[in-house]
Amino acid sequence: PKSNSAYMAINQAEALVKESGDLSVPLHLRNAPTKLMKQLGYGKDYKYSHSYANNFVDQEFLPEELSGTTLYSPQDNRKEKEIDTLMDKLWGMKYKNE
Repeated sequence: PKSNSAYMAINQAEALVKESGDLSVPLHLRNAPTKLMKQLGYGKDYKYSHSYANNFVDQEFLPEELSGTTLYSPQDNRKEKEIDTLMDKLWGMKYKNE
């Protein structure tokens, strides 16, 4: 089956960036190549997804102002139902549309 879910998610992400403007990258995602940056908390508590089961870790990747935003919504076809089931298992209700 064909799906445009990823395409729609990319469009939503682009629109969100235009709407919200420049927002700060969460500190735990920032690189800390200097002592000062480490002291400021850059990279602190970062969890490397590939070090965890299923290459997944419950960690926020969006700026604080966008926390909880859902961009990708699986459609009603067999493959995307599998994706939806996996997302439910990993994220729980965090990103469920109401």
